[in-house]
Amino acid sequence: MHRLARKCTRSIRDTVKYAHLPQRNFHKGRNLIEELDARQFLANVTRPEELAKHLDKPQTVYSGIDPTAKSLHVGHLIPLLCLLHFQLRGITDSATGLVGDPSGRMTERELSEKAQIELNTLTLAEALQSFFSRAATYAKDKWSIQGSIIPEVQVLNNLTWLKDVNLLDFLRTTGIHFRVNHMLARDSVKMRMDSQQGISFTEFSYQLLQGYDFYELYKTRGCTIQLGGSDQWGNILSGVELINKVELGGPSGESTTKQKGFALTTPLLTTSTGEKFGKSAGNAVWLDENLTSYLDFYQFFMRTADADVEKYLKMFTLLSVEEISSVIQDHQAHPEHRIAQKLLAKEVTLMVHGEDGLSAATIATQVLFSNEYTALKAEQIIKSLEEMFGTPLPNLVAKHKLAPSKSAARQLVQAGGLYLNNVAQRDPRFHLTRDALVDGRVAVLRAGKDKHLVLVVR
Repeated sequence: MHRLARKCTRSIRDTVKYAHLPQRNFHKGRNLIEELDARQFLANVTRPEELAKHLDKPQTVYSGIDPTAKSLHVGHLIPLLCLLHFQLRGITDSATGLVGDPSGRMTERELSEKAQIELNTLTLAEALQSFFSRAATYAKDKWSIQGSIIPEVQVLNNLTWLKDVNLLDFLRTTGIHFRVNHMLARDSVKMRMDSQQGISFTEFSYQLLQGYDFYELYKTRGCTIQLGGSDQWGNILSGVELINKVELGGPSGESTTKQKGFALTTPLLTTSTGEKFGKSAGNAVWLDENLTSYLDFYQFFMRTADADVEKYLKMFTLLSVEEISSVIQDHQAHPEHRIAQKLLAKEVTLMVHGEDGLSAATIATQVLFSNEYTALKAEQIIKSLEEMFGTPLPNLVAKHKLAPSKSAARQLVQAGGLYLNNVAQRDPRFHLTRDALVDGRVAVLRAGKDKHLVLVVR
């Protein structure tokens, strides 16, 4: 799973095998676990050899998405694409989003309002369906799949089984299987306990809820595999342990021949300081074009460092590992041409935003960063740049230096200090449209009393 909130889960129907997709010699004889390892998707796996055999038959796999934000971001791509390799169906659960997950954080996450969580859950469900729909189209093209059916995303809410759980019953049926000394030994908990703020009981108990969700899905849907970011390793193991203690009547480590359930974690996409990409870190690149434009999304991957580009190609695209190795050889011969970065940006934008999004991003890139316009048509340029009207107002303000940074621009908006055509704009998600312009052409932005920016559409 992923961070805090019970997240979005997706599962394969019992009638669907991951092996149903034609291979097109795509995996060079590698089984799924070997393929995921070759693509650097694996951080930790329980009983990998047994898991590989387990996947010879149809299985149910589940992971999660944090509903404290209402959009997916690039950090979600790693588990989502790992799930795509499993040919998953989907679920979204949100109840534990009302709690807070200590994993990978030095401070306690602010609790989200119930109404906000419910709204986020709905929008994330739609975003997941959109992502997997486009990813399926992308996969069929890359793998030359003819007539194969990739399961659609299905959405569930863990509030369905948690809303009627009585605290005393939960402690008696679930809490009894957990030992506090083992819970304290989790790395995520120890890190927080060593911090100045410490950890609340609310966050400390999160691993019980996450473990309970895994057991519930195991019991009702035959879910045997849970996937998440590496910061979730301890929480996922709690679910594996609960399944085994309830089903086998003893600790999960007593008999490897009888163990049930598997845990699999992926590496986390991090910044140069080691923090996860995401809403709370302040540096998110969203999959929603209304929050991050096609151009900015494309350029994010274009800016990938040479040291990271091979890894990103393996993780974020469905190009074969062998094809990627060949591309990297060409790239290393002429790094100034940024061959690998261009391919990465193209493939990821195509998968996430489709042909139209990729076209808008590449044309806008050519207009803004290239000296060659002869192959472009005026209609293409106008269409690609009109997409930038979807840029959130704070981003636009920061881009044109009316504020020193995006965060400063957001603070300015929230404080009521930013004016558009002499009207205060307090919504940091507001984006410019032609209707908001004077005569559909002019936007006069003012920061405070004396800093002005005039934008004109020619």
